[in-house]
Amino acid sequence: MKRKIVVGNWKMNGSLAFNEALLKALVEKIPKALSLDIIVCSPYPYLFQVQSFLKKSPIRWGAQNVAKFESGAFTGEVSVSMLKEFGSSYVIIGHSERSTAYCESDENIATKFMMVKKAAMTPILCVGETLIEREAGIMEKVISKQLDTIIKMYGEEIFDQTVIAYEPIWAIGSDMAASPEQAQAMHHFIREKLSLHTNVSKSLKIIYGGSVNPQNALQLFSMPDVDGGLLGRASLNASDFQSICHSAEI
Repeated sequence: MKRKIVVGNWKMNGSLAFNEALLKALVEKIPKALSLDIIVCSPYPYLFQVQSFLKKSPIRWGAQNVAKFESGAFTGEVSVSMLKEFGSSYVIIGHSERSTAYCESDENIATKFMMVKKAAMTPILCVGETLIEREAGIMEKVISKQLDTIIKMYGEEIFDQTVIAYEPIWAIGSDMAASPEQAQAMHHFIREKLSLHTNVSKSLKIIYGGSVNPQNALQLFSMPDVDGGLLGRASLNASDFQSICHSAEI
């Protein structure tokens, strides 16, 4: 059985005091013996604090975005080398909340994806469709387009040792998660699309994001092609996070 992965995305939440309480609780509640990968992705300013609390724990950490440039006159941007200095090993790429608010193109997302791979870090690539696209029955076409941009620019092999997060946009931040069957169908579609290369099919992990909570996690994670979850609100509550991690281990 493939080792599952649970990623906490704090989004634009946190403070020094809140983070300290949360991180201490996570370290206390989540034992080293859990047989899954656990990652916390915090806002940039808190990476040093996250590193300080988690460096001796089994929990890894990362960022929620990265620049598509290595360095230069790009005010407000953060490079992969900067993230690595704080021990980051994962980077969320292309989250719909960013691509929608900041009009990121698929080409920009693909370039960032490659920057993370070149830095020997693991990208967590977010893909997903809107409710209108799902109701129109074109969700697979939408996901294919998002993946095809990367494939055309860098080849399918680039997905080796990668995490793809299927996040239906209509489920993010709502209480309307995809059903386990809907998640399974899309995860299977993505896996089949990228299954031509043996290395990719063996190492690729596809996780579900979009209103994952302690009540639905076990059903979602029991689907054969769901390799874990990307959590939003639930990652800000240590008890909920712990519960979901245990559901991923079962």
